[in-house]
Order: sequence, then C-alpha cells, then structure tokens
Amino acid sequence: MKNLFISIILVFIGTTLSFAQADSLRVADGTITSAIENQLPVDRIESYRADFGKLFCFTRIIGAQKDTEVTHVWYYQDAELARVTLPVRSSDWRTYSSKRFLPQWAGQWRVVILDGGGNEIAAIPFMLE
Repeated sequence: MKNLFISIILVFIGTTLSFAQADSLRVADGTITSAIENQLPVDRIESYRADFGKLFCFTRIIGAQKDTEVTHVWYYQDAELARVTLPVRSSDWRTYSSKRFLPQWAGQWRVVILDGGGNEIAAIPFMLE
C-alpha cells in the first residue's frame, strides 16, 4: 500500500512538472522578415509583395526548462499550408522557419506558434499584396 501511494505521488509530481514546462514557454519576440542575418531578423514585415518569393518567421523563445520544441504553422486565410517543428535547446532560444510564396497567394496570412504540447503560444499575422 505504501509503494502504491509513493507511485501515485511520483506520477502527480511528474505531471505537474510537465504542465509547468508548457506554461512557462513563451514567445519573447516574433516577426515576419525578408531575411535572417546573424540569427536575427533584418526587418519586420506586416505587409509585403506576394511576388517576393520567400519570407521567414523568426521567434525568440524563452522559459524552456529543458530541451523541447515549438512548431510554426503557416496559414493562408484559414488553410494550413506548412508546419515546421523546431528544437528549443535553452531558456533563451532563437529559431526560424521559412515559406516560399506564389504570386496568386495574395491575402491574409498568419503563423501560429505552438509549444511542444500543441498549445498556441503566439500568432503573427501579415498580408501579402
């Protein structure tokens, strides 16, 4: 009986630590940019030409207590067009994904950032004209 009680306590502590990890992960900086140099965005885009060809979603993730991951989900209007899972290996981690565009994809876009548990932690809207 004592061993069962200890096992239940250990499972509860493990579950609590997992939730704490997910709750502490957040996006300190996130932007759409035309390029990345020295692990930083060169500009911040809210609206851009649809015929540009390629854009990047830069995110600075803070709060990770251990190695984890985030996912950038690229949406055109309400349709998911790309999903990129990226590692997060420290409590202050910069990462990015990219997406190539066709000129006919003008309109409203957004990149939703998910934590390792699939919870939305940020969304970055932008427009292609």
